[in-house]
Amino acid sequence: MPTPPPPDVVALHDHSPDEIESPEELRFHLRTGSLANKIVQGLDLAAVDLSTVDVHDALFIGCHFAELDAVVDLLLRRAVVVPEFAGVPYPTHPSQLYSPENLAAGFASDGFAGMFDTLVYQHFRATGGATPEIREAVAQRVHDSGIDNALANVTAGWIDARGPAAAIGIMGGHAVLRGSAGFRNAAELAWRLARADRLVVTGGGPGVMEAANLGAFLAEHPLDTLSSVIDMLATAPDFHDHDPYTSVALSARASFAQPVPPTPDPVAPADQVAVDPVTWARRGGLAIPTWLYGHEPANLFAAKIAKYFSNAIREDTILRLSRGGIVFAPGMAGTVQEVFQAATKTFYGTDGGSGPFVFLDVTHWTERLPIRGLLDPLLAASPVGDLRHLVYLTDDVAEATEILTS
Repeated sequence: MPTPPPPDVVALHDHSPDEIESPEELRFHLRTGSLANKIVQGLDLAAVDLSTVDVHDALFIGCHFAELDAVVDLLLRRAVVVPEFAGVPYPTHPSQLYSPENLAAGFASDGFAGMFDTLVYQHFRATGGATPEIREAVAQRVHDSGIDNALANVTAGWIDARGPAAAIGIMGGHAVLRGSAGFRNAAELAWRLARADRLVVTGGGPGVMEAANLGAFLAEHPLDTLSSVIDMLATAPDFHDHDPYTSVALSARASFAQPVPPTPDPVAPADQVAVDPVTWARRGGLAIPTWLYGHEPANLFAAKIAKYFSNAIREDTILRLSRGGIVFAPGMAGTVQEVFQAATKTFYGTDGGSGPFVFLDVTHWTERLPIRGLLDPLLAASPVGDLRHLVYLTDDVAEATEILTS
């Protein structure tokens, strides 16, 4: 691998001063009479009269228009329009991240097979999966660009308030059953981290990932409540049994859910209501799943969900955000891949300084998969200095919390 690119090349850029992503922002700018040089993303404009608004060099991307004449008028007045794609079950250019309610829409009436998340996955498979035909490929890339943008917007508030090191990734096996010791440990660790004002970041799938978002989801409740909810979830322990697995998760979520307010643009119009940008970290944190693994249900306990089609972008994004450290709970090939993806970034300092690598379950990481054998000599040879001190192995959740928050 070559030397790392400059930091500004790989950073998540927040371009929100020029972006209009909500009806409230749109109304504010319409009152000024100008959308010139602005970017209007993913909004329903069917009932909006733009005929007297300055739209010079404005970009409308993924927006819905009532009729073609409205689009032609914008083009004649020097706007650029990238319309929504017809025939796809997902938003062409989402202006916000997904919520659990978005992904689970349709479950109450049609079960797992009829919920939004499943329908998008079925479409993904039917149009070529990871190698889609050209039209679908363009639609997916535009969708993922919208997710990139929305993710940058919401994480900017967190990073500004707490610094980049306050985001911690939790990785581990997708097959870990609800109610198991590994599930409980990951949930408790995330619970402790969220209470210590850390943003929990996961890959958004089942197993350890669900446990971690669950711990963050219940961070404002006693530890006994977390244990009780895990007992409830353990009545449907295996994600392969999709309907009961999803049903009990939704029931648990409904019992404890609190509204997650939107994270405002840092330079939002004055008439928008100010919201604490870190509140949602204690209501489930962040999940970054992918439809490449759509056969595994996304967990429904994260506050905000950045779901991608591209797994490569998704994996890189998780690791780039997790600058406060990464927890590696027991896992197999997928988790080991993440270990060395993270180690590569840390070795070269690609995303700046790295927090600790905490391996939870000493037996797993010394006997089943002896991780130090390759990781220690690799990190010792880093061009930014000997980094072996970043590696910790422990069985103690409280110790892991101390390592990550000290």
